[in-house]
Amino acid sequence: MATAAELFERIGQKIAGKSDLSSSIGAVYKFVLDGAGGGTWVVDLKQALAVTQGDGPAGCTVLMSAADFVDLFEGRANGQALFFSGKLKVEGDMGLALKLQQLTGLLK
Repeated sequence: MATAAELFERIGQKIAGKSDLSSSIGAVYKFVLDGAGGGTWVVDLKQALAVTQGDGPAGCTVLMSAADFVDLFEGRANGQALFFSGKLKVEGDMGLALKLQQLTGLLK
């Protein structure tokens, strides 16, 4: 099982140079992960097409545990189920949160 940091590194590699993500998603996401292996990462799918660790402005902020993030991105958890059970919280533009499925699909 990968760590959240390893998954963000893979996301960064997958999105680099994919200009179609700017037009299809075109947003900046912040992930605030708590628990072991947690931290804050910003995923820019608008301009830089990059992942950076640390805080920053975002149109949509996702708050969850690092373990649930790993399960979500490795296909063991469903985003809607996590959301409705209160394990995944969204601040900001809910419409952008719905586009996150495209991001999880990149790692499969």
